[in-house]
Amino acid sequence: MSRIDLAMGAGGTAMSRLIRETILPSLTRHKVHGGVGLDELDDGGSIPLGDIDVVVSTDGHTINPVFFPGGDLGRLSISGTINDIAVMGARPIAITCALIIEEGFLLEDLTRILKSMNETCEEAGVPIISGDTKVMPHGQIDKIVAATTGIGIVEHGKIVLDSGVKPGNKIIMTGTIGDHGIALLAAREGISFATELQSDVAPIWSVIEKVLSVGGVTAMKDPTRGGLASALNDFASKSKTTIYINEEDLPIRSEVIAASEMLGIDPLEVTCEGKAVIAIDGDLAEEALKVIRKTKYGKNANIIGEARNDKPGRVIMNTSVGGKRIIETPYGEPIPRVC
Repeated sequence: MSRIDLAMGAGGTAMSRLIRETILPSLTRHKVHGGVGLDELDDGGSIPLGDIDVVVSTDGHTINPVFFPGGDLGRLSISGTINDIAVMGARPIAITCALIIEEGFLLEDLTRILKSMNETCEEAGVPIISGDTKVMPHGQIDKIVAATTGIGIVEHGKIVLDSGVKPGNKIIMTGTIGDHGIALLAAREGISFATELQSDVAPIWSVIEKVLSVGGVTAMKDPTRGGLASALNDFASKSKTTIYINEEDLPIRSEVIAASEMLGIDPLEVTCEGKAVIAIDGDLAEEALKVIRKTKYGKNANIIGEARNDKPGRVIMNTSVGGKRIIETPYGEPIPRVC
């Protein structure tokens, strides 16, 4: 009898297979009439209500350690959910939160997590309007798990989907890649750098709102589990385009490169928690880049490539040494329990 393994929740091909072969066939009602639903496998779903679409997204957070350089479970859970709503083009307006806590967990640590949640909600201007709390016997859950649902609104027909990429679009990465996953791994394994690498975890609606004001956005994704590699492959497969990226244009910190080389990890597959990858009309890309770089979380943004239609469904990187490399969807997340 087959059993669930860790890769099935890690954002790669193993998880995709679980969803497509087991989860989706078990459910018969996949969407509200006229809305986005499970079949799209996007960052959330939608409910059409007259002149607006209500966008809804749910996420579970099982991170280890709970506190890490640059953030904690509280900031991660709120930011991740806000970002899933934002990259569908919707303004986040509310969050619900469920906490499942292990018996014996320190009340001081719970208070610290809740304070971080509140600070992140205040930063994003989004309230927590409902929740649930459960306590499990010691040893039956690892410390604490948070499950959050985000609600956003967008003008009817203006939802941004992964499938919207068009040939001629430019691809923008709003900041450095791999920061969160490598910072978390360093904290977990005791790897030290000359300067401490911080997670990039942050709510990025302020960035998304600015780029949407420029216009021409056709697709957006926050490259969490599976990193940039998984996000770009989603773009390519769902839109039936070819995504070309340039290695020399990728914004990436030297610490991330060093750690990735040392551990044999591809930084393109490492989780980001405060970034977005955006496909946009080629004529508007430079203007959008200028706008993004003026925001708090977009200072290291760069145009990293473009969409074509010569090899639909492929992601291809022009390497720094003049070659080409096919970027495939990872099997799973190379660093477990990062979100």
